[in-house]
Amino acid sequence: MNELWTSLASRAGIELKPEQHAQLNAYLDLLNEANQRMNLTRIVDRASAELLHIADALTLLSHLPPGQARIADVGSGGGVPGIPLAIVRPDARFTLIESTRKKAAFLTEAAQALGLENVKLFAERAEDAGQYSGLRAHFDVAVCRAVGTTDWLAEWCLPLVKIGGKILAMKGPKVSDELILAEPAIRRLGGGLPRTHASGVDVLGGHVILEIVKVAATPSAYPRSPTLAKGAPLR
Repeated sequence: MNELWTSLASRAGIELKPEQHAQLNAYLDLLNEANQRMNLTRIVDRASAELLHIADALTLLSHLPPGQARIADVGSGGGVPGIPLAIVRPDARFTLIESTRKKAAFLTEAAQALGLENVKLFAERAEDAGQYSGLRAHFDVAVCRAVGTTDWLAEWCLPLVKIGGKILAMKGPKVSDELILAEPAIRRLGGGLPRTHASGVDVLGGHVILEIVKVAATPSAYPRSPTLAKGAPLR
């Protein structure tokens, strides 16, 4: 069993079971196999995948609420961090938001193959999810990795989160530069003061977790459609 995975789960008060280790490894097998047919990840070395896909995702565990939390994985891509978190947190409910059809199909197939009954898919853009009545202000947490800069993440994620919920974005060491530009948008969208947390894993280098708690309702105009946004983030 992977000692780092076990340690990261333990930090969150979770005892990682052998069958969960097996599921995490099976997920990497599925991801690697599918990656030979489509572009899901540039990380193909197994040891790197165990670190940069699974361990990196599990750094979020200690920041998730307990119990039957509702969690959205925005721009899920190949399923990180949503699928590893769903394996380790079977008590929580995950919605993977992914608009690319081939990737969405993989996510559905992977969740079925892994027996993840706590995972469902929304195969549309994040902008559509944020305006959909069944998802808007529905989630306790929105997680994301490698989706966009913080100003875009705020617009795509904050509408999905209920007041008192939060965004957990997996970012690199330059996030402080992004925040300078993003803070006006965060305030406009109902977000509070951003906080950053070190991953706590030295081998992940400068990876940090950006946390933004939602303190007010997001105005109904947001998220904007791609046509209205025209590629320009909120300022």
